[in-house]
Amino acid sequence: MRGLLLWGGWLLAAGYLVGATGSCRHRCCPGRNNACWVPGARRARCYCDSYCERTGDCCEDYRATCRHAAAVGCAVGPWGPWSGCSSPCGVGSKARSRQVTVPPRHGGEPCPDLKQRRGCLGEHQTCGMAEEVAKILPDSFSRDFRDAWRRAGLLLPEEPSGYCGYFRLTQVGPPCRGQAWSRQLHRDKRVCVECRRHVSHRRPHCTGHGLRGARTFWVAASMVGCQGSWVQEGLQEGCACSPPALIFV
Repeated sequence: MRGLLLWGGWLLAAGYLVGATGSCRHRCCPGRNNACWVPGARRARCYCDSYCERTGDCCEDYRATCRHAAAVGCAVGPWGPWSGCSSPCGVGSKARSRQVTVPPRHGGEPCPDLKQRRGCLGEHQTCGMAEEVAKILPDSFSRDFRDAWRRAGLLLPEEPSGYCGYFRLTQVGPPCRGQAWSRQLHRDKRVCVECRRHVSHRRPHCTGHGLRGARTFWVAASMVGCQGSWVQEGLQEGCACSPPALIFV
């Protein structure tokens, strides 16, 4: 029994002495790999992954054995131009980017930021239109002579000339629940509003149609407190909105 213990102890010692050399032979690993190690001197681990050159814990023969796995750091190209301001009017943001020309390999230096963003202030020449407030009514007002708004002369006989504005509602006030036509207005609904040239008083556009993609405001001309906001999604010349339609006044 004693002989067996001595023999086992000798094998362990021999194994330890072999491991103490810390050889990377048949053990080279690319990149950062914490499992790529062998026993080194004084039972400490030494590593054979290419990242070990940065951390300083390579095995003694790493360079000679694993030279083919040298680390390659990331390389990037120049910054591209800044994009336009995301908001045509008011506060927005700009962005720019750059491309990777050489990707990192074998634990080399990682790539830096590839995108940058900064604030900007949109000052489009038509920004004044984004400050206008639209006054709207249902299309039925223009066809009903018994309506007080028509008798008051707010709307004159229809003319075929005009355009349609398409808007996505972003806010609708609670007082809009007071009438049947305005109860159909709700957030995220897409509405069509007609601009008739006689209403615009020879202006190139009806008051309040805003700018494409910009949030503007509207009020219902026939109801106190019924108001909200919308985003213009487009304009179309010489068209008529499908019912239920709205009109600018």
